Amino acid sequence: MSETATLPGGLPDELPIKGEGGSLRARRIIGDTAAHIFLAILAVAWLVPIVWIIMESFNKNTAAFTTTFFPTEYTLDNYRRLFTETETINFAAMFLRTLIIAIFVCLIQVFLVLCVAYCMSRLRFRLRKPFMNTALILGMFPGIMGALAIYFMLSAMGLTEGQGGIIVGLTIVYSAGAGAGFYVMKGYMDTIPMSLDEAAMIDGCTRWQIFYKILLPITRPMIVYQAIIGFLTPWLDFVLAKIICRTVETYTVSLGLWYMLQKEFITQWFARFAAGAVCVSVPIAILFILMQRFYQESMSGAVKG
Repeated sequence: MSETATLPGGLPDELPIKGEGGSLRARRIIGDTAAHIFLAILAVAWLVPIVWIIMESFNKNTAAFTTTFFPTEYTLDNYRRLFTETETINFAAMFLRTLIIAIFVCLIQVFLVLCVAYCMSRLRFRLRKPFMNTALILGMFPGIMGALAIYFMLSAMGLTEGQGGIIVGLTIVYSAGAGAGFYVMKGYMDTIPMSLDEAAMIDGCTRWQIFYKILLPITRPMIVYQAIIGFLTPWLDFVLAKIICRTVETYTVSLGLWYMLQKEFITQWFARFAAGAVCVSVPIAILFILMQRFYQESMSGAVKG
């Protein structure tokens, strides 16, 4: 039976100091309160611009500058006019064009990144390390450095004119360098035990079967991440699109929104600009809602039975 150590005078060795528990609890309450206040301030700072742009998209007064922060009269006319009035800015065509480009770029980027990451992670060959080092160094340079050369190459191939040429040209531009961004996917694949590959090869699986039957189910969270990045790149890009798209008829949605804010249009198009900004955010929100359930990591379907 253990004995409790005592101090001279018969007092317990671990006697709590009077008032120490209350002091710790008070400090904890103060810290939690300060953290919640700080987070509330951040939430307001994030939400106010979003609420404002949504309410402004329903503003009956289409002028860019008003005397009130929030609109006083509301209407759905801004959305109707945004997609029906096509004489000056054909936003519906811009929206559809950008959506087509974003979908194709998303699919191509996911495929290229998966293939390159698989080769770099699971295979061993002579030029593997030089390739990874070269890709790492090239990734340090901003893509805008080659924008002029990209434009002249696309122009020589006739991909800077017409609706079809612009769609193909932008799809090539946004997809071409996707394979060099394999490091995040490779890092995730490196965490998958090689014993799964070895067990599958013993059972007679080929490299391709190991790739799509074992690794793809495990890397589902990273596939979702890459799909979102691949979709957002052309959907939100402005710089490369501005260089390649030379006329209003070939603009993407980001260029269309920028065009609405020009001084000759801002007075009449500002409310429709807000409506366009809300419409641009809808596909992104839908993509996140559909993809979020795949973020949970799982080994189901990949463990050898």
